[in-house]
Amino acid sequence: MRMALKTVLLVGFLSTAVGACATGTDTGTGVQAAAAAPQETRTPPGVAIASAHSLATQAGLDVVAAGGNAFDAAVAVSATLSVVEPISSGIGGGGFFLLHDASTGRDVFVDARETAPAAATPEAYLDEDGELDRDRATNGPWSAGIPGLPAALVHVSEKYGRLPLAESLAPAIRIAREGFEVYPRLERGYARRSEVMERYQGTREVFLADGDPPQAGEILRQPDLARTLELIAERGFDGFYRGEVADKLLASVREEGGHWRAGELAGYTVREREPVVFDYRDWRIVTAPPPSSGGVALAQMLQILEGWNLPELDDAKRTHLVVEAMRRAYRDRTIYLGDPDFVEMPLGLLTDGRYAAGLRATIHPEKATPSTLLSGEPVPLEDDETTHFSIIDTEGNRVSTTQTVNLLYGSGLVAPGTGVLLNNEMDDFALKPGTPNAFGVMGFDANAVEPGKRMLSSMTPTYMESADQVAILGAPGGSRIITEVLIGILGYDDGLSAQQVAALPRIHHQWMPDAISAEPDALAPPTVKKLRAMGHTVNAGEDTWGNLQTVWWDKQGNRLEGGTDPRNPVGSAEVVLED
Repeated sequence: MRMALKTVLLVGFLSTAVGACATGTDTGTGVQAAAAAPQETRTPPGVAIASAHSLATQAGLDVVAAGGNAFDAAVAVSATLSVVEPISSGIGGGGFFLLHDASTGRDVFVDARETAPAAATPEAYLDEDGELDRDRATNGPWSAGIPGLPAALVHVSEKYGRLPLAESLAPAIRIAREGFEVYPRLERGYARRSEVMERYQGTREVFLADGDPPQAGEILRQPDLARTLELIAERGFDGFYRGEVADKLLASVREEGGHWRAGELAGYTVREREPVVFDYRDWRIVTAPPPSSGGVALAQMLQILEGWNLPELDDAKRTHLVVEAMRRAYRDRTIYLGDPDFVEMPLGLLTDGRYAAGLRATIHPEKATPSTLLSGEPVPLEDDETTHFSIIDTEGNRVSTTQTVNLLYGSGLVAPGTGVLLNNEMDDFALKPGTPNAFGVMGFDANAVEPGKRMLSSMTPTYMESADQVAILGAPGGSRIITEVLIGILGYDDGLSAQQVAALPRIHHQWMPDAISAEPDALAPPTVKKLRAMGHTVNAGEDTWGNLQTVWWDKQGNRLEGGTDPRNPVGSAEVVLED
């Protein structure tokens, strides 16, 4: 089959808008009853992949050209991002894979979130004064949860893919061995984290191999990581979680003062969960359930906003209402959500349209609602950490995946001889209830640390479908991920192209701190003035954030588009059409 390559790059900014929609009915299962997925009368005319790096996008396309499907491509893209984006993700971290199997119509959420080791008790993260030990929570072995991404690569390949795992991992193995060109974001991120990273022998062996820190334009080679990926390709799950790699991981954590058990590695399992599904206007939204907080928050925010015809409102009034919806959803996120294997959550209530209507009634149309708890701390940015990719193939299979090591370069610790950079996801727990984490997000008992528990996440892989369209989207951004996806959904509902959605300016509110964050030029000066008169604190002109990757299929016109965030110059959205 001969393929023709078409790269879609349509750049532009348009205001987002949303109108009224129908409210779903509570099913009692924690998600909204939604209309059945529209019956597809045709399949896409090709393959579309959008990711944060061109090498990863190409790896996915190569695997599809070799006979793979979207799920094989997802393994290739994920593994390649683990090689070329150590600042953002890797096999020492975790992620969420939202899958749609076109042959059965089934939607499934593959949860590969990291888990807490048994040694990670709340007391282990407190200093001698009983305060949170921030260094231990974010740096080195105590900050790392048991990785989940390698298990997800094996699971997705074996259960949903068409090709052998070794074939899907081949591009990542080659790039790890031969190297790739360092780009400015890697150089800047290393400079910010160098003091931590250079504490550890294994990290120095990778990033100081030529005697100095990574510099843009240099070639970064990772032969140990290539060998680890080869062992996963040969042995599957056991290639990482048992045997020589596992032994080296355990030894490294132990030598640096931490404590993992062999059984905790060997006992890691991915979880398949039912996605959160709800209707919004003419769209069926399929998104992430707990331990992601994203889907529940999206359901709340969109159902709150259905009470107004936002296109008829001026920018200040519309922004005010969107922010108030964000505020309420993030409050509930803080109080109620956690790992569903450990915590009973009122998901039926939180995603019920009637509950959203009650929250809507508390919003004053002209005045800001002060948040219950106030903090003067700014919301830390996570523009460089975490990554997302979106895929659709010629059969109509879909993948929306977000993966991460948490902060810049995770824990900073590379286990010698493995090339595996460990995550620092333990900071996503409420290590000291009521104390904000590195993203300024509060947490309480629902997200308290326990052995084997998965920390709450903001990662929100999502797709949305109407009678004539499918859009797949997601983003990095820490606690801002959810509002990035919200803005993207509103953009698609407003008729924007995939590239316009990826480029949309962003605002954010997360209940605490009680402030609107806004990118440069996201809010016009007159709008800022009106919002402040309503009682909002507006931090206008903050640095840009996020890295949204999206693909779109127009079923009626049988067209594909990809959109990659212009904030990330190495991102890539490509469409390959069948001749």
